[in-house]
Amino acid sequence: MQSITLYVPSMSCASCVAKIESAFTQANNQTKLNADISARVNLADKQVQVFGEITTDKAIALVVAVGYEAELLIDPRKGAQQKQRDEAKEYKVRIIQAAIGLGLGVPLMLWGLLGGEMMVNSPTQQLSWAIVGLVTLLVMATTGRHFYQGMWRAIKARSANMDTLIALGTSAAWVYSMLVVTAPQWFPADTRHVYFEASVMILGLINLGHALELRARGKTSEAVQRLLGMQANTVIRITDAGDEEVEINQIKLGDKLRLRPGAKVALDGEIVSGQTLINESMLTGEPVPVHKAEGDSVNAGTVNGNGSLIYRVMAGEKDTKLAKIIELVQQAQTSKMPIGRLTDKISAYFVPAVIVIALISAIVWYLAGPAPALSHALVVLTSVLIIACPCALGLATPMSIMASVGRAAKMGVLVRNGEALQTASKVTTVVLDKTGTVTQGAPQVTEFIMLQPQMDEQSLLSDVAALEQHSEHPLASAILTKAKQSNAILAEPELFTNLQGRGITGKVKGAQYAIGNLSLMQHIGTDDVSAHQPHISRLTRLGKTPVFVARNKLLVAIIAISDPIKEDAVAAISAMKNSGLKVVLLTGDNQQTANAVADIVGISTVFANVLPEQKQQKVLELQQKGEVVAMVGDGINDAPALMSADIGLAMGSGTDIAIESADFTLLSARLMVVAETLMLAKASMRNIKQNLFGAFIYNSLGIPLAAGVLFPFTGLLLSPVVAGAAMALSSLTVVSNANRLRNVKLV
Repeated sequence: MQSITLYVPSMSCASCVAKIESAFTQANNQTKLNADISARVNLADKQVQVFGEITTDKAIALVVAVGYEAELLIDPRKGAQQKQRDEAKEYKVRIIQAAIGLGLGVPLMLWGLLGGEMMVNSPTQQLSWAIVGLVTLLVMATTGRHFYQGMWRAIKARSANMDTLIALGTSAAWVYSMLVVTAPQWFPADTRHVYFEASVMILGLINLGHALELRARGKTSEAVQRLLGMQANTVIRITDAGDEEVEINQIKLGDKLRLRPGAKVALDGEIVSGQTLINESMLTGEPVPVHKAEGDSVNAGTVNGNGSLIYRVMAGEKDTKLAKIIELVQQAQTSKMPIGRLTDKISAYFVPAVIVIALISAIVWYLAGPAPALSHALVVLTSVLIIACPCALGLATPMSIMASVGRAAKMGVLVRNGEALQTASKVTTVVLDKTGTVTQGAPQVTEFIMLQPQMDEQSLLSDVAALEQHSEHPLASAILTKAKQSNAILAEPELFTNLQGRGITGKVKGAQYAIGNLSLMQHIGTDDVSAHQPHISRLTRLGKTPVFVARNKLLVAIIAISDPIKEDAVAAISAMKNSGLKVVLLTGDNQQTANAVADIVGISTVFANVLPEQKQQKVLELQQKGEVVAMVGDGINDAPALMSADIGLAMGSGTDIAIESADFTLLSARLMVVAETLMLAKASMRNIKQNLFGAFIYNSLGIPLAAGVLFPFTGLLLSPVVAGAAMALSSLTVVSNANRLRNVKLV
């Protein structure tokens, strides 16, 4: 689906999110557009992703129509750099504004608290406070200009937002105070109180809160910044005239690039010449560099070791695996969780409701409150408007999603969307495929048992490998790998025959060989297999496949081949079980091998001899029993089961298919990442609930307190300044709590 990303710097609260998304929903319902248009807003990154058949101009026009400035984000890397510059600049501006506002507000407040006169009862006081009022107006214009501009844009768009509440609250305090100064005779003597300090203190505190919030938000989006930072800007292209350094956007498919020691791979490609070690930890989370040679693939963003390579470009700048990963992470961070949608619905009506509550409260205080009624009414009006700003509510879910998706990306885990994260937090059963998930997925020779001591092992291995190089069986590759590691010299066999389902026969250096299973040994008439039954039983118990080698019909060796269990498998499965998860092994392998692997890693429930479509059926059966199932497989042959499970985790492959289709793609081959991912999902949901609880409680308690419900019992009325500080603190608390996900212990 076509998507456009817009940068909307003036978004500030949950009601902004609701208004922008609502604008696109309404546009989608208009027949003249006739397209499936939707928008996802990332308040934390101030970005809007627009999906559907819509032009950039129309998308920007829809955002502008509801009172916000917007611009197209073309290059994510440049956009991130621009955002960093904007936020750094905004941080400095907010700190200066906070210093100016508090610089005037604190002395004025101390003047009142230490016994200074805050009333206007004489011409001298009138002149003094008039000067203070004008200075206050100048400070308000300097420190709160963005709030007043935001309110004006909202009014033109016939809507309201957080800026509306702040602007109305601070303006009400200043206008009331200035009326008292200019026409004190209009007011009863006991209501001639000025509140200039409230206006500038509120603006100073809110700007300080925004500055601290900006600093904390930067940490939340570190993951995407890190991924974007992996992309190289320039490359060395090999031409007929020699090497030349060019911008990455000038590279075409098929171009040959030189990769120097220590340099980043610029684009996905295939090595033409050279060999080296490539550090792929930034993509997979694996710390050990991977050996690469001619014919191997390299991925953008990975870092070269000490070798020098020439590689051919196989993917454009926007088609590399890294580019797709960045896009997926950004989409996941802008996605919605079901738990967050209720917040959006509430926020759409929140600001207008607050304005109505503030007006009603002020009228009640004016008509029925104690003297000075007018002053009390103003305090209530201002306090309710300020304390009810829904900043914390709007940040509660997206900040946690950003932090958890970023943490996952650092672990080498790509999250499809927020909804997958929420579902993963409810998982009760984890179904593990065996090959490539619990095991390494590559058969290896683990034992070479010589049965005839007089024979030379190296010579026999060379003869066996000479025949196996003509076989296409997966076990043959394990034997060939063993021969290469032993530097065996392979002769060309004189005869070779492949016996389907049994093994191979042939002649090497005049000797007749038969290499295969027990059925082949019986077929050629080897009758001494039973004498070596202890070896065979032991290998079978360990889940290893015995390959028999007969030379001139005499059994001379048994080669044990197995798919080794991953080093962290036992610890990972133990961590899952300790967290209360049920673990099931699901494999197409035989029951004996499956049981052997399950016993080693500590899994008690095993389903073996299962075809791909039967794997899907097993998942459905577990779901029918009330289990919330996470299926972990390789993303290709386990596709039916992955799709049917509540959550699908594609293990270790990192293929384009897996990245596009799985709920979670695990670029790392470590099984522990599965346990960490599920624990992260649970931690994320706890964090979101904490944020939402705090935000809802804050607004639920804050508005009645600001309206003065405790005044009849305590005689205290919440100061607008305290309300402003509380509003700023609530947002900072939510952001700080979300950032805990970056370092929370998972297992």
